[in-house]
Formats: sequence, C-alpha cells, structure tokens
Amino acid sequence: MNTNHWTDFNDAEAQQGGFNLIPKGTLVAVRMTIKPGGHDDYSQGWTGGYATQSFDTGAVYLSCEFVVTAGEFAKRKLWTNIGLHSAKGPKWGQMGRSFIRALLNSSRGIQPGDVSPQAVAGRRISGINELDGIEFIAQVDIEKDGKGEDRNVVKHAIEPDHPGYAAMRGQLMSPSPMSAPRAPVQQAQAQSQPGYPQSTTRPEQSGKPAWAQ
Repeated sequence: MNTNHWTDFNDAEAQQGGFNLIPKGTLVAVRMTIKPGGHDDYSQGWTGGYATQSFDTGAVYLSCEFVVTAGEFAKRKLWTNIGLHSAKGPKWGQMGRSFIRALLNSSRGIQPGDVSPQAVAGRRISGINELDGIEFIAQVDIEKDGKGEDRNVVKHAIEPDHPGYAAMRGQLMSPSPMSAPRAPVQQAQAQSQPGYPQSTTRPEQSGKPAWAQ
C-alpha cells in the first residue's frame, strides 16, 4: 500500500527533546549582534540605528543576541538587553557601560587595571557599530523570562584577569584587536523592524577603530 509522505507520519522520526539550559557559570566564546531599534540620540553617541527605545517605559537599550562560536555549546543562542538609559535613574545605564567596558577588555585582551595609553584607547569606540559582531568570552547566567521559565542570558564578560580567560581566548574566531568594525545599520533596515520608532538620516561610520590607528 502506497502512503503519502505528508499524510502518514508513522515512519517519521521521533521528535527530539529541547535543549537543556547551559549550566550557570559556564564560560563560552560568543559573537554579539545587535537587533536594530532605529533610535538615535547624537548627544549620547547612540547613532547608526542600533539603540531601541521602549514605548512603555522610555528606557533605551541594545537588544543583543549572543551566539556561542565554539565548544560543547557551539551555535547555541542567548539574548540579553544592554541598558543605555532609564528614567528611573542612572543605575541601569551605568551597568550597561560596565558591561561594555568588560566586553571590550575581553575582546581586545586588555587587563581591567591597565591604564596605559593603548589600553585607554582600546576601551573607546567610534560608534555602537563597533559592538555589532564583536567576539568575547562570556559567563552564562540563568534568569526567569516573562513567562516565569528559566532561560540562559549573558550578564558578565570575562576579562583577561579571570583564571579561565587564557584557555578560552583561543576559541574566539576573530580575536585580533585590529579587526575593523562592522558597517553601521542602514536606516531602511532599522525602520523595517515592526514596532520600532523610525530614526532620522544619520552619517556614515566606517574605518579602523580610533584606538587601533
């Protein structure tokens, strides 16, 4: 008896179980990409259409996806927002700045306490576009999502003074601190995201990072 592949599913393979959470505290090499939100504020340096502003609270953040690039959990994805501004006070933005400082140290191999001219320059960026596609070592955490279910997130970047950093550094696919930043998001791309505010025309950002020149 002939059966149709899409009407008889008895010979289909059994469904595989979902992914287990990555254990809390696991160190992984990740590549961070930013989902464009189309919100710009030139006075703050938020250009290129990368920032997102919440319609509900007015908070501004970077909507980030982290893809594990190597090891046991390669290709797994995690999502976290990096705070830029909150009407409730400066704490959220300060936490965001601390996280970005740490991921720059992690990506560029800069010791947290290094205050040499090269290190100081290495913690500067010409624009948020330099963070889109950056690779660094992260520590996996677990938190509740909006439905009360556990999910993996990234809240800490692992810096060179961490005992596990040296072993993980080799897992970065593009560890060179001299790598050029990615091109900024085009306005049309940012505005194509449903539900996001539109932004005005912005100048192009390109070239080698200032700290690497």
